[in-house]
Amino acid sequence: MSATPGTAAGKVLQVLSTFDREHRSQTLSEIARRTGLALSTTHRVVRELADWGALERAEDGSWHVGLWLWEIASGCPRTQILRDVALPFMQDLYEATHENVQLAVREGTELVFVERIAGHRSVELVTMVGARFPVSATGMGRVLLAHAPRDIQEAVLEAPLQAWTAHTLTDPKALRAQLDRIRREQVVVSDRQLSETTVAVAAPVRIGRTGPVSAALGIVIAARGAGRARGLREPLLRAASGISEELGRRTRTTA
Repeated sequence: MSATPGTAAGKVLQVLSTFDREHRSQTLSEIARRTGLALSTTHRVVRELADWGALERAEDGSWHVGLWLWEIASGCPRTQILRDVALPFMQDLYEATHENVQLAVREGTELVFVERIAGHRSVELVTMVGARFPVSATGMGRVLLAHAPRDIQEAVLEAPLQAWTAHTLTDPKALRAQLDRIRREQVVVSDRQLSETTVAVAAPVRIGRTGPVSAALGIVIAARGAGRARGLREPLLRAASGISEELGRRTRTTA
C-alpha cells in the first residue's frame, strides 16, 4: 500500500502506514525515520492525528493507533456484513473444536484476517485480526488464491514464493497443482506452511451456495495434533456452507 508523497493527505497516510504488527508502538523519531519525513513535519502530522483520535500517546512517550481509527475501520462495509453473518457460525465451530477459528478476505495478492475466535488453550498464532500475509503463505490464502481472477493467480505464481518454514511450498508447479485440488475438493490442509508449530484447515465462503468466493474460513491447530486435521474438514465445510447460505440470503433481501 503506497501513499502519494508531498501532499498533506500523502504525509498523513505515510505516517499511518508505519504502524503494523511489527511496529504497533513507535517513537516520533522512529516514525520520521520510517516515513523519510523531517522530524518537524512528522511532529505536526502526528499531533494532528492525535487531536483527531487516530493516534494515541503512551506513558513512555511512544505512539500507537487510536481507538477512533479502529472504530472507523471496524465499520468497513466490505467486512461488516461478512463478520456479522460469520460470527455465530464461527462460535459454533469453536465450541465444537476448541481451536482457533479465523476468517479472512483477499485484497490484491494479500490475505487480510478480519475475525478470529480463540481460547486460552488454543495454539499460539503468528497471525491476528488486521494482519496481512501473501496469499501463497497460508491455507486460507491459497483457498482465496484458488478462486481469484486468473491475473491475480499468475501474478503470484510468477513471483518468487517466500519460504516461511522448511515446509513451505515454494515450487510454482506444485502450488498450481494444489490450487487445482482446492477447487475440486473445496478444502485444504496446510501443514506448517506459515509456522513450524501450526497446521490449518481452510475452506471457501461464498455469497450463496454457488456464488463467488467472498472469504476463507479456517481452523488452526497445533502441529503436534496434525492427525486431527482431516477430522475437522466436515465441521469446517458445514460452517462455511452455513455462512455462504446466509450471505446469499442477506444479499437477496438487500438487492
